[in-house]
Amino acid sequence: MTPTAPKTSPRFAADCPTRPVLDQVADKWTMMALTVLQEPTRFNELRRQLEGVTQRVLTQTLRRMERNGLVVRRVLETSPVGVEYSLTPLGESFRGPFTCIYEWALAHSDEIQAFQRTFDARAAKAASTN
Repeated sequence: MTPTAPKTSPRFAADCPTRPVLDQVADKWTMMALTVLQEPTRFNELRRQLEGVTQRVLTQTLRRMERNGLVVRRVLETSPVGVEYSLTPLGESFRGPFTCIYEWALAHSDEIQAFQRTFDARAAKAASTN
């Protein structure tokens, strides 16, 4: 018989090495940037394709992706100097799982929005009766 962990032990310890990885891949801008980065792409082109992202947030996202080995940053010797990002082999290896998540989100977005509207209407009704 295999011993089981006590019920009081955490399932995800604070120092669990998966936490920073899950934090990175669960970030909406990371997921969207992975979609855009099908080929080497300049920073401003990424920003144009990610409507609503600020320059600061995109910079932070790309730095985290670079730190985690998902993208490589290359300075272009152009005038003015440009920067281009591309997926690393590790970033490419995430395409399979990511594509499944992305396709699931597309397939179920209408259903999820319907649940959100129902929930919000119920919450609004409850708030108005209080």
